[in-house]
Amino acid sequence: MATTVTIKGQVTLPKRVRDAAGIKPGDKVEVRATGSGGVYIEKAGTKDNYKARLYALAKEGLIRDKMTTDEFMLEMRGDPDLDPGFNPKLRRKRA
Repeated sequence: MATTVTIKGQVTLPKRVRDAAGIKPGDKVEVRATGSGGVYIEKAGTKDNYKARLYALAKEGLIRDKMTTDEFMLEMRGDPDLDPGFNPKLRRKRA
């Protein structure tokens, strides 16, 4: 989803993105440059709620205690055999 940067460096977040992130008019957002040359935007204060969000995910059964990163990503992404964008070469191997 593309948006245009104004001469003042402003961008408009599309409604679908705002709704998905829970961003409302007047909310503060955190903006950071990524190492890959991209930009990361998240609602301000979400880091403070990280632990609470993890507990909420666990309570809903979306994550389990002692779940590996690969297991968590599989839960979030679904079956890699059904994902045409899945690249097994990028998958990390366990020691």
